[in-house]
Amino acid sequence: MKQEKFEDSYHYKLWHSSEHVLAHAITKLYPGKIKLAVAHIDEDGFANDAHWDTAPVIEDLEKIEKEMKKIIERNLPIRKEVVTYEKAKELFKDNPFKLEWLEEIAQADKEVTVYWTGDEYVDLCKGPHVESTGEIKAFKLLSIGGAYWRADEKNEMLTRIYGVSFKSQEELDDYLKRLEEAKMRDHRKLGKDLDLFVFSEVVGKGLPLWTPRGATVRRELERYIVDEEIRRGYLHVNTPDIARIQLYEKSGHYPYYKESMYAPIEDEGERFMLRPMTCPHHFELYLSKQRSYRELPMRIAELAQLYRYEKSGELSGLMRVRTFCLADAHIVAKPDQAKQMISEVLDLIEDIAKTFGLEPGKNFRFRLSLGDRADEKKYFKDDTAWDFAENVLREVLDERHAEYYEAEHEAAFYGPKIDVQMKNVLGKEDTAFTVQYDFVMPKRFKLNYIAEDGQEKEAIVIHRSSIGAIERVMAFLIEHYAGNFPVWLHPEQVVIIPIGEDQKAYAAQVATAIKEAIPGVRLSIDEDNNTLGKRILVSQQQKIPYMLILGKQEVANNTVSVRLRTGENLNGLALEDAISRIKEKIATKAIDL
Repeated sequence: MKQEKFEDSYHYKLWHSSEHVLAHAITKLYPGKIKLAVAHIDEDGFANDAHWDTAPVIEDLEKIEKEMKKIIERNLPIRKEVVTYEKAKELFKDNPFKLEWLEEIAQADKEVTVYWTGDEYVDLCKGPHVESTGEIKAFKLLSIGGAYWRADEKNEMLTRIYGVSFKSQEELDDYLKRLEEAKMRDHRKLGKDLDLFVFSEVVGKGLPLWTPRGATVRRELERYIVDEEIRRGYLHVNTPDIARIQLYEKSGHYPYYKESMYAPIEDEGERFMLRPMTCPHHFELYLSKQRSYRELPMRIAELAQLYRYEKSGELSGLMRVRTFCLADAHIVAKPDQAKQMISEVLDLIEDIAKTFGLEPGKNFRFRLSLGDRADEKKYFKDDTAWDFAENVLREVLDERHAEYYEAEHEAAFYGPKIDVQMKNVLGKEDTAFTVQYDFVMPKRFKLNYIAEDGQEKEAIVIHRSSIGAIERVMAFLIEHYAGNFPVWLHPEQVVIIPIGEDQKAYAAQVATAIKEAIPGVRLSIDEDNNTLGKRILVSQQQKIPYMLILGKQEVANNTVSVRLRTGENLNGLALEDAISRIKEKIATKAIDL
């Protein structure tokens, strides 16, 4: 079932119109001192990029908001006008940013449209918008930042003002409340508080360093996905992090992804690249010997360390890094197996999501990412193959009755894909997992097989990531759980807290009993000299699931008093019962305690 694209939603129109009101307000307040550049509208809100003679500070936002309210209260109509190229040049003759956009519009032979707010403010814009400024019932300017013109570090740095708007004050209040919650859940903050990962300027930007605690969570995720994939017929392999540049020229990645790849490494007359993807490596494995139809589908999988040169301004905690571990796989199959393979991959993704307690529609949704047939620079030219591949993915989603929406210009250069869009606490979406139909690589690499009739035939390839990049899924899970990982994932599952000296021997006995019953359990004994209250507080700050508190009564009765990180107390629990509970929650990967 197709869902409405954000760009077609009323909220998009409202936020787009709010940005025009913002631009209108600042040009009125600071006449001749601002050159408007471009608007940004996405699920985060609206933003305005502009060149300011004197950059604003956060205290200026209140003044700008007051001017925006005046424009809104006047309920000015927002109307579209189609103009000639010459008239547009005259309207924006003093604005080099608008003239640059205008040149591109003219070269693409597209319609030139402007939008007027009343008769006072006009902007080069393709829309859409609401009917009038009065439809904006509540808004808030959130922050000021910097952004390069056209996201290019070689260009001028502009000032960006961020904001949000809603149809009612209640919606705005709810958003601001969730915004505060999001700040508390920020994986960068919690990652530091829980001692999971750090960054070092000496090591380099975008290169996370994992502490023992963070590495433990990673290891559990990696073990889980490898075991689950092997159970489903995947063949896990290991390939090098580096390869000759010829491999990426053969695949076509080098010209298409050159800007995001690290510079070649020269050695003994040869040039090598840190790999930004694994597919060419896996294809060479497939080609290591002749393949029969009996071997297909062949599911080649790997936890692969990848390297991509992301611009420093785009790096963001674990969400956007320069090296990451991808749970990657490439399914080489016969064309008539494509739909079944794609559906099986979606089964895997949905089962993994269920393990994490994530629900379709609530926590994630599917996006059918399509190519642009006219853009031969970005997308491989083969209209028939694009039609076939897009229809296959669309049919799979429709037959599964999955909720999805379609997005143009989001495909890979070698074919369309299904992206799993995860939502954060604010409802913003990031791509977590992908399933891609590839009709290009089989031709480039001659990925053939011997068919039932003895003839050599061309295979198809399904690229897929079951859990995405470990770094990105870690960031998402930290924020989703607010650091309260399920027991099976938590770096420290149990802490034993003897109240005094007389309970330390019993604490050692309890620890031994738990370790014998639950091999590999992660526990510690807190024998610090701090007060009981202080030790409980420290454990709760570390969000440890189970605190086993031992006093005289527990020693006498061979029991434990269990305090959950939720604050719930289970006093006088038989040791066997406590162990059984913890063991069951770990074994079943339960979300609750």
